[in-house]
Amino acid sequence: MENVIEVENLTHRYGKRVIYEDLNFTVPKEGIFGLLGKNGVGKTTLIKILMGFLRPVSGRCRVLGEDSHNLSPAARIRIGLLFEGHLAYEFMSIAQIERFYSSYYPAWDRDLYYGLVDRLDLPHHHLIKNMSCGQRSQVVLGLIFAQRPELMILDDYSMGLDAGYRRLFLEYLREYIKDGTKTVFVTSHIVQDLEKLVNEVIFLDRGGEIMQTSLDRFMSGFKQFSFKKADSKEMPQKDDIIRNVDNTGSVVSVYSFQSRETVESHLKKQGFDMATLDQVPMTLEDSFIGLTGKY
Repeated sequence: MENVIEVENLTHRYGKRVIYEDLNFTVPKEGIFGLLGKNGVGKTTLIKILMGFLRPVSGRCRVLGEDSHNLSPAARIRIGLLFEGHLAYEFMSIAQIERFYSSYYPAWDRDLYYGLVDRLDLPHHHLIKNMSCGQRSQVVLGLIFAQRPELMILDDYSMGLDAGYRRLFLEYLREYIKDGTKTVFVTSHIVQDLEKLVNEVIFLDRGGEIMQTSLDRFMSGFKQFSFKKADSKEMPQKDDIIRNVDNTGSVVSVYSFQSRETVESHLKKQGFDMATLDQVPMTLEDSFIGLTGKY
């Protein structure tokens, strides 16, 4: 099996609102893949479809070689799912929920669970319902790691986690994939976390427009250029060369996959003075906003 996730011609709507139209992508085995997109583009909806919780209008999705709407129990055991940070069985304690989950997963690693959860410095009889949102998220992540799944699907793992525990989680995640047999498919609103984590990024836009690329290729290929614009001059327009435009005071920023020379020539033809043109270094978060816009 070359791919752990395959999405073919996926179309889904909520009423008249199109979420995806003929969406296609694959996630190969091994590595960490980040799904990025603004609120409302359908990231959580996609995970619901992949796990068989929601049936699309049309198209086909396969996870671990099986149809997503007919996943066998054997396949589900191989998947570790964090779905919007939620945790059921809140009436259980730290120890009770570990014993409950362990009975379903043959590769269960009790030490890995407690290695994460004991950092809460809570007694094992402490009830889940009496925890903060962040503490519950830490228990959820401990349960997922203890499953030792082949495929981890994480829908916004950062919910409620403070900066220190987020960093600890990322360290565990890097260790988790070291043996070369594991795959992680992750969404997050904390884009800067993913910059040092993911191998590939999948950008999902409204209507199902998608771009999939390696992180290195995206960061080296997507550029921001800034220049000062005369007050009377209109803004540059988005086109095949200018992916996005932003304006702060008299400074205009344009975003492009083209070279400086191409962008400069293109803007000069539109009558803009390029004497102050400069390339601006970007983080992944800067690049994400430049690609998708601020709003």
